[in-house]
Amino acid sequence: MSLNIAIVTQYFYPESFIINDIVEELACLGHTVEVFTGQPNYPDGETYENYDQAACNEQVYKDGVKIHRVPLRPRKSGGARNLLLNYLSFVKNGIRYFPKQSAGKQFDAIIVFAVSPITAAIPAIVLKRSSKAHLMVWVQDLWPETLKATGFITNSLLLKAIGVLVRLIYAKADTVLVQSEAFIASASKYVAKDKIVYYPNSYRAPAAQINPSDRLPVEISRLLQSKFCVVFAGNLGFAQSLETIVDAAKALVHLDCKIVVVGSGSRLDWMHEQKREHGLHNLELVGRLPSSVMPELFSESEALLVTLKREEIFALTIPSKIQAYMAAGKPILAALDGEGARIVALAKAGLCSPAEDAAALARNIEALYEATPEKRAAYGAASFSFFCNNYEMKTQSRRLVQIIKERIGNPQR
Repeated sequence: MSLNIAIVTQYFYPESFIINDIVEELACLGHTVEVFTGQPNYPDGETYENYDQAACNEQVYKDGVKIHRVPLRPRKSGGARNLLLNYLSFVKNGIRYFPKQSAGKQFDAIIVFAVSPITAAIPAIVLKRSSKAHLMVWVQDLWPETLKATGFITNSLLLKAIGVLVRLIYAKADTVLVQSEAFIASASKYVAKDKIVYYPNSYRAPAAQINPSDRLPVEISRLLQSKFCVVFAGNLGFAQSLETIVDAAKALVHLDCKIVVVGSGSRLDWMHEQKREHGLHNLELVGRLPSSVMPELFSESEALLVTLKREEIFALTIPSKIQAYMAAGKPILAALDGEGARIVALAKAGLCSPAEDAAALARNIEALYEATPEKRAAYGAASFSFFCNNYEMKTQSRRLVQIIKERIGNPQR
């Protein structure tokens, strides 16, 4: 028997997040899925064209998935005040409108996609009250630790208050899903351990052939094909330790290779300044590209780069780009600590260096540059094999359904 599942998330299509594909996979498995979200504005902070930040409306996503949208103040150019107002806007309007949008509907489970902010779970708690569904919070970022590590909040009393809020949210959840096994000990400070279930991020295996409409811009494709290119793709913020990438580029100016950075975020302008100031001809900043071109971007690269700051909380995290990189079957250069580095090393998927150690990262890039094609291919094959066994989305979506059925007490339903 199929399930009725509600997804509560502050971020959804056309914003590019893993939850978009998870929703589609659940629908493909025959389950009824409805999404409760806001008006899209991430990452640039302006409401997307053809969307109205003050509107309540409904859309139909792929496979008949209904999207319920509520008004959302965009995050604008970032900064504490804008982000706080953005977060509170989702909480306020979610509490106000989600119960009305779900009136008369029965859900077996409500799943909160809990990237920052964790406050996105608050409207789901209200929704649970009206629907009596099993509430699952899928934790992507550990609060308040992530807030402290990124410097977003430094006041100890405020961090303690947020810790109390996290404890209350987890108390209202029936199940807390964590994306990293290393999260379990930290999450256990706030919730009973028997509520916690490890459920990793996943990624769709790339199609055998690329759709002609999903091709890279010609100039980027030419760059990737003409040079040894190491590609970083994702958000450009403080957590990503972009200084490490810039300093590694400085150390590699003698090498005929490029570090290609794809994405946008609060530190993109800073990276442009660094490129100009230091004359970094080997650092290419191409801006944000549609998620649909990522498979071609990755397949044409020689290696894929992931970096994080040196913080205890980030050592517990597996950046979601690791699953995407593994799916591409390319060598990974990991400049991070802890769980993410452990996974790359366990998979024999590439070369690891400590977080914020630009010199070590530069040495690894040069080592991979000088490696034989056979050695690089071996890293890529090991990477893809590990992906298939641990992070392939169809398999993980079926596992999510099984977790839901087991947690609501009817595994054969």
